[in-house]
Amino acid sequence: MRLFRLLVLIGVLCCVVTADAAPLSTIAYGSCAKQEDPQPIWKALNEADPKLFIFLGDNIYGDSHDMDVMRRKWDMFGAIPEYQKLRNNAEILATWDDHDYGVNDGGAEFEMKAESQQVFLDFFEEPADSPRRKQEGIYDAKVFGPKGKRVQVILLDTRYHRSPLTRKEHGYHKADGHRGKFTVDLSPEATILGAAQWAWLEEQLRVSAEVRIVATSIQLVPNGHHSEKWGNFPLERERFFQLVKLTGAGGVILLSGDRHCAELSRTDDEVGYSLFEVTASPLNRNMGWHNEVNEHRVGVLYTAHNFGMLHIDWDAKDPKITLQICSVNGEVVLQAHTTVGKLQP
Repeated sequence: MRLFRLLVLIGVLCCVVTADAAPLSTIAYGSCAKQEDPQPIWKALNEADPKLFIFLGDNIYGDSHDMDVMRRKWDMFGAIPEYQKLRNNAEILATWDDHDYGVNDGGAEFEMKAESQQVFLDFFEEPADSPRRKQEGIYDAKVFGPKGKRVQVILLDTRYHRSPLTRKEHGYHKADGHRGKFTVDLSPEATILGAAQWAWLEEQLRVSAEVRIVATSIQLVPNGHHSEKWGNFPLERERFFQLVKLTGAGGVILLSGDRHCAELSRTDDEVGYSLFEVTASPLNRNMGWHNEVNEHRVGVLYTAHNFGMLHIDWDAKDPKITLQICSVNGEVVLQAHTTVGKLQP
């Protein structure tokens, strides 16, 4: 037990890094980009001039047990000129989802997960001595900005330790807005993050910060559809909410991807303040218009190519936070507002 706690503490000390003294005020994020297809969206992203870009998963469609294939697909994505421009002008942070993990809907059962982790970290130029090279899973955290204007980014790994999904034999009918093929697993042993990552997350939520961006590749707040989501493991979803309350963590905002559609969600009943989730997907994949139930949705569902923007006005007496979804041309199509003061328990 002492060794386990020591490893968690080392992870916290190594993963939380205070960056530049200047406050972070412009953050972009997105998910679901197939490397073989055109990606015109990077032009608008460069024009938005974010200081940080967060990859939310399915950053490529690798889907292979062959790590040479995975490397070639990462290299194909990395060669896109407009992405290279963004990489040169903004800091990049990333987590993965199933397709860049290596297998559709994959979890802890994926035989090549350790190898895929190293390929992923190679692409994002993770230092050889980084704790992410040694731990099981790519979860990570970083703090930006000076005291009073700190933004903590927490990257969760919802793949490496995730228990097998429970499939419904015939799925759910998409015309009813409940499309998907998975049902709930109420087993106390079932997990999304795994024991070590849960312990690490608790420590991260106790780190001092005014705004906390938690990147989770699959949706956490929306719970109506039957595709991949935290709600497939209701005890894990509730555990997240309870952990935020237990730690007294303020300023939490969730970012997610995966769905090939974008939406803003909010729940007012779970953590002691209004918890927002922005789902930004896809960067260049397209499922077309579809119906999907989400009792927590703010506004409408947006199904065209998109990326997300988060703006923080630190000069306001109560710093204002603007959450946005932007079209392939950079037009704001969905938007919600809150403040740092409103995101306190």
